[in-house]
Amino acid sequence: MGFFDKLLGVKPSGLRVAAPLTGEAVALSEVSDPTFGQEILGKGAAIRPTQGKVFAPFDGVVDLMFDTGHAVNLISDDGVELLIHVGLDTVKLKGEHYTAHVHSGDKVTRGQLLMEFDPAAIAAAGYDVITPIVVCNTADFASVEAQLGPVTQGDGLLTLTK
Repeated sequence: MGFFDKLLGVKPSGLRVAAPLTGEAVALSEVSDPTFGQEILGKGAAIRPTQGKVFAPFDGVVDLMFDTGHAVNLISDDGVELLIHVGLDTVKLKGEHYTAHVHSGDKVTRGQLLMEFDPAAIAAAGYDVITPIVVCNTADFASVEAQLGPVTQGDGLLTLTK
């Protein structure tokens, strides 16, 4: 928000969620799992990762770090409930090829390393590493817009409007 926006009382147009990993951002409809592809859990985007690190996309708290390290649910300081799910059906790997760096209840800051994973090993085990990023409380927002295409961790990925 710039000086004149503050002076005139203009509020930011929406909440922003940064890309939690680097790769190619695609529409959720490109995810073959219907739970994500049909937006049953909520709206968002998916990233085809080119690196095996997931970072916090905002300041908030870890609501749930799955024991297997393949997924994390976060709640931002602004109330965005976000699921980051690395790969499809990867819960079946029982944590193999994943390393969690945070635990449920931890406070996190944007850019903090949440987890690492080995994309090549996961793919070699027969799993798709596409990573859905879903706003689980989509109904709390008037819109959820995704920026698609190449993304680097920290770039804007989602814009949510109240």
